[in-house]
Order: sequence, then structure tokens, then C-alpha cells
Amino acid sequence: MKNYFACFCAVATGLTGCTATPSPSAQKEMKMTVESKQTDLKAILEAALDDERKAESFYAAVLKKHGDIRPFINIIEAERRHAEAVIGLMERRGWDVPENPYNGTEMVPATLAEACRMAITAEEENIALYDRLLPTVTEDDVKFVLTNLQRASRENHLPAFTRCLARQGG
Repeated sequence: MKNYFACFCAVATGLTGCTATPSPSAQKEMKMTVESKQTDLKAILEAALDDERKAESFYAAVLKKHGDIRPFINIIEAERRHAEAVIGLMERRGWDVPENPYNGTEMVPATLAEACRMAITAEEENIALYDRLLPTVTEDDVKFVLTNLQRASRENHLPAFTRCLARQGG
């Protein structure tokens, strides 16, 4: 077992006083652990942001091709708010926000039914992403935001796209 602390004890009049100071190697290891945890958290937030932006871009492409139809017109605004929530978490930590690699020109199916089906898949993948990410998050603010984003996908977006598909006869 590694000895992380050098303990200096003094005996005076039968009393022992002890102060713990991390050894230089323990200090370095603790710093690397903190840096690794921050890198992991940044990667988690970048993954969440990428997924929210990808959904927003696909929904924008659907709207461009099929017109201002529900639920795409409503949910695209939610996706923008979701991305902003993740960006806020990154900015509070002083991290650079990655450029948005999506431009709303993704391939869009010819039918609205297929667009709804693809949106259902995207929301299911979003829920699964948060299922993977959330157990690794210990920061309360991040856990709160990501849990709310997942809840929105599960309780709002997925049912809305399922109804969309049903209206299209799918």
C-alpha cells in the first residue's frame, strides 16, 4: 500500500500531536487525479453538447425540407436551450466551448414519417448517452443539468416524436 502522507509526530509531556502533510509524490498524484477528473468532466460535457447540437441540426434540416411542423418546431427550441445549459456549465469552469460542427444540412428523409422515426432513434440514443454519462458525474450542478436534459428527452421529446410517427401512419 502506498504511503501518501508523511506524518510528523512530536511527543511532549506525554501527549502526541500529529499533523499530516502530503508527500511530494502524493501531491503530484493528487494533482493528476484532479486534472484527470476535470478532463473526464470536460469530455462528458463535450459529448452532451455534441449530441444536443446534432439533434438541433437534424431538426433544423427537417424543418427546412418539410416546413414548420410539430413537434420539430417546438423541440428544436428545446435543443437550443439544452445546448446553452451545457455551454453554461463549461463557461463557469472557464473551459473553451467547441465550435458547432453541424450546419443543418444533414440528410433528411423524403417523408415526414421517416423523419419522425429518425428523431425517435436520436432521442433514444440521447437517453442512452445520459445513461452512460450520469453514473460518472459527481458534480451536483452537472448531474442536475444532465438529469434534466435526459428527462426532457424521455418524457417530452420521445413521446412527441412517437405521436408524430403515429399521425403519419407509421
